[in-house]
Amino acid sequence: MLYSERLRLSFTQTALFSASARVEENLLHGSFPMTLSVVSSRTASLFARNLRTTLLAFATFVACALAISAPVAAQDKPNPAPDTVVLSNGDTLHGKFVSVINGTVTFHSSVLGDLQLTWDKIKELHASEPFAVINKNIKIRVGKKLADLPVGTIEVSNNTLTIHAENSQQLAPLPVKDVPFILSQDLLNSKIRHKRSFIQGWAGSASAGATLVTATQNQYTVTGGFSLVKVSPPIDWLRRRARTSLGFTGSYGKIIQPSYFDATGTFVPEVVTKSAIYHAEAERDQYFSERFFTLGQTAFDHNYAQDLDLQEIYGGGFGWTFLKTPKQEGDLKGTVQYEKQLFISDSTQNQNLIGSTFSINYIAHLKLFTFAQNLAFIPSYNNPHAYSATESNTFSFPAYKNLSFTVGTLDSYLNNPPISYPPTVRNSFQFTMGLSYAIKPKQ
Repeated sequence: MLYSERLRLSFTQTALFSASARVEENLLHGSFPMTLSVVSSRTASLFARNLRTTLLAFATFVACALAISAPVAAQDKPNPAPDTVVLSNGDTLHGKFVSVINGTVTFHSSVLGDLQLTWDKIKELHASEPFAVINKNIKIRVGKKLADLPVGTIEVSNNTLTIHAENSQQLAPLPVKDVPFILSQDLLNSKIRHKRSFIQGWAGSASAGATLVTATQNQYTVTGGFSLVKVSPPIDWLRRRARTSLGFTGSYGKIIQPSYFDATGTFVPEVVTKSAIYHAEAERDQYFSERFFTLGQTAFDHNYAQDLDLQEIYGGGFGWTFLKTPKQEGDLKGTVQYEKQLFISDSTQNQNLIGSTFSINYIAHLKLFTFAQNLAFIPSYNNPHAYSATESNTFSFPAYKNLSFTVGTLDSYLNNPPISYPPTVRNSFQFTMGLSYAIKPKQ
């Protein structure tokens, strides 16, 4: 039996070698049997079917594995239970507890939206996520490390706050009237613990406009400017400590009457009328109470129409925020300053002055537009005739996202321009229109 199996194996190997030799001989003579191509085609078709079957089985296995593992992953991170608040009238609301700011509780309900409640309207409160509790004895300073704050889930019942600390520390209950702030970890880290760099926190707007006229006379005017304010801390519900403001406005234009020959053949040269008005300022306010602050400021002005090459102001003084609401803010300021005036046509009229700036700033964020107004009177003590005044108004109408349509006026008065011909008008008035882009603070 063993001998016959070896004989068949030897015969099979001999047949395979003979077939291989015939295939090689046919390839060399340029011919190939049809039966061999048929066998090759069937083999390829069988291989393709096997490959498709294998890939389909593998894809089915992967899909089943994902379908089985998805519920398991979902079970690993269950959604937190909704927070609840029981009102003093017995009503119960379900949603999410947001924060406590200066004793006002913010609770988000999926049905009613954000609700602002005082503690006397709340009978019970249960929050499932951890919060940081800041009592009235802790002073908040943005960018400064706070003392170790109790963090954990909270419960309020009968005007008493209970904290279930994350580290299982036993904490004494607190009366809610002694807890002005309860903040989430995200708010605490992003707004209070985070120390901002100089370029962070600026808010304001930048505007630009242009006019071009081509006719008997050629005329063009370009206007632009920006206004930036940085407030510290950047949170409205904390007492303001400092405010820095930067601003620039500019307008430049020309009216060109081209040269020509009149009726008598006399050549009339080109006439150019120029206008240029620039203003730049910077101010730093340091608050020593809720509404009163000290300030240092500098300002630079150029007005070609008033023959003023440069007016420099450096001073300091005090200010009072007489109006502060979420929609409106107004300041009164008074300074003592050094002022220098340089004139274009007659340098002998240059002035070195000791004076003041008394100003009022007002801004209102209304439903349809934002209105800003500034009025300043600048007297001189060593030369009573060398006084000046400015008044500006700006209306910004929201257009698209951060873009607004802006309309503004700027009126400036200089009482002591040098004598010139044609006579210099003491008052200049400017009306501008253009687009402005709102600059959001980078935190």
